[in-house]
Amino acid sequence: MMKARIAIFAVVFPLLFSACAKEEKPTVPDVFRVQFTTTQGDIVIEATKAWAPHGIDRFYELVNMRYFDQNYFFRVVPGFIAQFGVHKDYDIHNRWRNYFILDDPPKEKNLRGTLAFAQDGANSRATEIFINLKDNVGLDEQSFVPFAKVVQGMDVVDKLYSGYGEMMPEGKFIDPNRVENGTNAYLEPRFPKLDRIKRAVFLK
Repeated sequence: MMKARIAIFAVVFPLLFSACAKEEKPTVPDVFRVQFTTTQGDIVIEATKAWAPHGIDRFYELVNMRYFDQNYFFRVVPGFIAQFGVHKDYDIHNRWRNYFILDDPPKEKNLRGTLAFAQDGANSRATEIFINLKDNVGLDEQSFVPFAKVVQGMDVVDKLYSGYGEMMPEGKFIDPNRVENGTNAYLEPRFPKLDRIKRAVFLK
């Protein structure tokens, strides 16, 4: 399962902070829904705090600040995952990629349609998230912790453009180092077929 571990970690290399000391945060509901309006259609995600409290707090915070607006699905591997979570603005991404959150104990399985944060070892989750495109049992063994699930629009997820495939070095098109350090300025002109999240908003 080493390939799965390499393939899922966040595109984050400097580990500068183990957690982020932030200002007082809003109260996060036990269950809430978020709508991603994408270039392929709408996806509705239901997040459940009991699944992963630290992960849910971070997800809520990022949606609240519109972090995911204009995010590309920069890594779509058929039969595996669709990954996003790199901010369109490098300066913002560069700050938040180091605001790591503490690990959550696993409660749910990495089943098709669930969402989990990418990570590269203990307490290394930040902003990058993937949607499981199938039941990925091997990821359960590697401590990837689902915090939400797609409740509407899984057909939209299945339509996300996957022609660029896995990132380098397994793939041959998208360079993870340049995604990390160039964000949308790297992705947009070079990979015009990538789908993106136009906006992510809470549903009442």
